[in-house]
Amino acid sequence: MAHTYVSGLFHCVFSTKQRCGLIPSAKQPDVWSYLGGIARKNGFKLLAPGGTDNHVHVLVSLPATVPLAKAIQLMKGGSSKWMNDSGANGFAWQEGYGAFSVGISQLTATIAYINTQAEHHHKRGFEEEFLAFLKKHGIAYDSKYVWG
Repeated sequence: MAHTYVSGLFHCVFSTKQRCGLIPSAKQPDVWSYLGGIARKNGFKLLAPGGTDNHVHVLVSLPATVPLAKAIQLMKGGSSKWMNDSGANGFAWQEGYGAFSVGISQLTATIAYINTQAEHHHKRGFEEEFLAFLKKHGIAYDSKYVWG
């Protein structure tokens, strides 16, 4: 086959250091936009950004040439530097992340979920949500290592 075709959709979640509220709601659209710029610059697509003051959800589409870990590293590193350069001194992301594969049939529902994060978190906190993702996807974990 002369070409490579990949549908690499991932719903990724990562939190601010110690899950502190470091992303004010007024700044969130700029952060989401900046994450999209990082994706474009590095050859992948940010299909849906969202989150709250203490964590981010992104739906990314990765080509065969961009490993998931590299995409996360680029987004977290670039956005952290940008946040600090734009006045949020001491901004940092927590180590690690969650990444969950998304089938094309789940694309619309995943985008809707990411777009309603603020409303969603009136009912359930980040920690509870993240553990639910791990359980839903059958990912084994030791709770003493999840929160670092």
